[in-house]
Amino acid sequence: MDDYPMLSLFWTMLEFFLFVLWFFLLFKIISDIFRSHDMGGWGKAGWVIFVILLPFLGVFVYLIARGRSMGERDVEQARQADAAFKAYIKEAADTQPGGGGGAGGHVDELAKLADLRNSGAITEEEFRKAKEKLLA
Repeated sequence: MDDYPMLSLFWTMLEFFLFVLWFFLLFKIISDIFRSHDMGGWGKAGWVIFVILLPFLGVFVYLIARGRSMGERDVEQARQADAAFKAYIKEAADTQPGGGGGAGGHVDELAKLADLRNSGAITEEEFRKAKEKLLA
C-alpha cells in the first residue's frame, strides 16, 4: 500500500466512476435517439454517427439541443408503463373468480364473514359452513 498513496487511490476511483457515468450517459442518449418519434431515419443516423465519431462533442450537443425533449420522452414512457401496469392489475383482478371489484366479490364476502366470526355474531361452525357455501 506504500507504493500507491491514498490520493492516487481516490483519483483512480473518481476516474472509474466518471468512466462508468460516461458510458451510462452514452447508452442513454443512443437509446433516446432510437425511441424518438419526431426524428426520421436520416436524423437518427446522423446523431448516432455524430455521437460515436465525436463522443464528447456529440453527447454535449445532443444534451443541449434535445435534453428537454429527452426528459419529456422519459416522463411519457413512465406514464405509459404506469397505465399499462394499472390496466394489467385491473384486468387480472377482473378475471379472478369473485374478484370483480364489486361489493359482491368472494373476497369481500369472506372478509365480512371473518368480521362476523371475530365479533362473535356467528360461531366457528357457522363461519366454516358459510365459507364452504361461498367457495363452492
